[in-house]
Amino acid sequence: MRLYGEYFKAIKEGKKTVEVRLNDENRRKIKIGDTIKFIRVPEQNETLKVQVTDLRKYDTFEEMYENISFQDFDCEGWSMKAMVEGTYEIYTPEQEKRWGTLAITIKY
Repeated sequence: MRLYGEYFKAIKEGKKTVEVRLNDENRRKIKIGDTIKFIRVPEQNETLKVQVTDLRKYDTFEEMYENISFQDFDCEGWSMKAMVEGTYEIYTPEQEKRWGTLAITIKY
């Protein structure tokens, strides 16, 4: 999976333990215990492997953020509005409505 540099760094440093994704066809194949390989983008010059320890499905990103501590996303101190708007810079509300969302708890 591709991962922007700031989030890649946060996982590597152990600050981010939950990755946010759409629950699309590819993500529905993920199982607890699987290994995910993240590729740092845009550089694509670094990878890291994590283990999936939990999977939680939600209808919306806002529902996800209401149920999981912002600290787990390395977003402590952010507002709900900032969290949702930031996610909508990556995924559209239409994609969210079509697929739902997935919180992937990981261990580096």
